[in-house]
Amino acid sequence: MLRDGEWLDNDAGPVVRPYALTGGLTRPSGQRLDLLDMACAVRQVGQHPMLSPEQAEVLYRCRIPVPLVELAADLDLPTGVIRILVADLRDRGLVTIHRAKPAGLSDLKILQEVVNGLRRL
Repeated sequence: MLRDGEWLDNDAGPVVRPYALTGGLTRPSGQRLDLLDMACAVRQVGQHPMLSPEQAEVLYRCRIPVPLVELAADLDLPTGVIRILVADLRDRGLVTIHRAKPAGLSDLKILQEVVNGLRRL
């Protein structure tokens, strides 16, 4: 139902579909972003007025490096939406991405810690 220029759902409040937040995009551009990758702002929000409110909020929260999964949780947005928003900001040169170091599954120390943790259960 439309009230005062907003789409509302009586139980959920304001409703915006994810594709509306991403400008219709369904996949991020460029290199795949992992949820543990860290995004860090190169420029501040005020220096780039052509951003959507969601992009501006992501950029604001990236003043210090932040993992994509934390952005999704803090903004209560699906991880796919966050990937697309961050990829767009990266393509515009507004954020840099710091790749998470992959954990080596063959690392015996990690496997031993998992086994020890399971035994304690």
